[in-house]
Amino acid sequence: MSEVSIIGLDLAKNVFQAHGADASGVALFRKKLRRDQVLKFLDGQPACTVAMEACGSSHYWAREITKLGHDVRLIAPSYVKPFVKRQKNDAADAEAICEAAQRPTMRFVTAKSEKQQAAAMVFRARDLLVRQRTQTINAIRGHLAEFGLVAAQGLFHVAKLAIAIEDEGSAIPEAARPILFLLLEQLRSLDERVALLDREIARRAREDEDARRLMTIPGIGPVTATALSALAPSAPIFKRGRDFAAWLGLTPLQRSTGGKQKLGETSRMGERTLRRLLIIGASAAVRWAMRKGTTADPWLSRMLSRKPPMLVIVALANKTARIVWALMAKGGTYRPPGMAG
Repeated sequence: MSEVSIIGLDLAKNVFQAHGADASGVALFRKKLRRDQVLKFLDGQPACTVAMEACGSSHYWAREITKLGHDVRLIAPSYVKPFVKRQKNDAADAEAICEAAQRPTMRFVTAKSEKQQAAAMVFRARDLLVRQRTQTINAIRGHLAEFGLVAAQGLFHVAKLAIAIEDEGSAIPEAARPILFLLLEQLRSLDERVALLDREIARRAREDEDARRLMTIPGIGPVTATALSALAPSAPIFKRGRDFAAWLGLTPLQRSTGGKQKLGETSRMGERTLRRLLIIGASAAVRWAMRKGTTADPWLSRMLSRKPPMLVIVALANKTARIVWALMAKGGTYRPPGMAG
């Protein structure tokens, strides 16, 4: 009987599906496994490749299965989908994972360590709190607009609405005031928690050598630098800066055919958190250059003279991503264009 060469494992909360195949791709077994049976079953298998979709808990399972002596491969779900045959179920998914992992040109996701995932939690938590703060601000704006009280957009202008809520002489009905006080208290609590996480991120940036080097790049502050150190894969995984920018989703979509190259809008198919942070930093740099009417970067000056601001922002974010890759791959600090050479 042939020996198992690759196992496709469809992850779940409680019931997992395993699909084993030999080196030629012939199916050897299809097996359902409860959560507490997975590691015991894989421990009894000869050392082979275990493939899984890169999804929730996949990095945990990758670490645990690697300890058993197996070679673990994580695949993006979008790369597995084309291999699903007709009906979608756990068995078909496990088989598709197994087949996708055998493709010689398949791209795999690097498994993260516990330290990397722990470092990323501060950004996930901050994003959640910022979203909740935005929702609370929008709720306050919407309620006060019903009573004729409005303020300009932006976090800074919320103070005007807070003053109106606390002013007993304002046009707010007394029945609505306690509810608005509740929302205002929630907003202030979220502000404090976001500030606490910002201080934690700043502390990590000061202690991380890579983050300090990345902060020498214009448009990258403590939050972006620490996020890049925590969330970005190892630089040698990418052959060049453009590959890193493509991983972030900062390169244009291609709709080329018949030898004619057609580029579309930015793909936005990569790491959302890092892409958003780089675009925010680039936006600040572009706005500053437009406000001052000049910039020390000749490339940015030429772009602003020929292209609309939003296009320049995305292009600058792409350029920044390539510089980030160069610093992470080769070391050193950023040197402005006039000093480079």
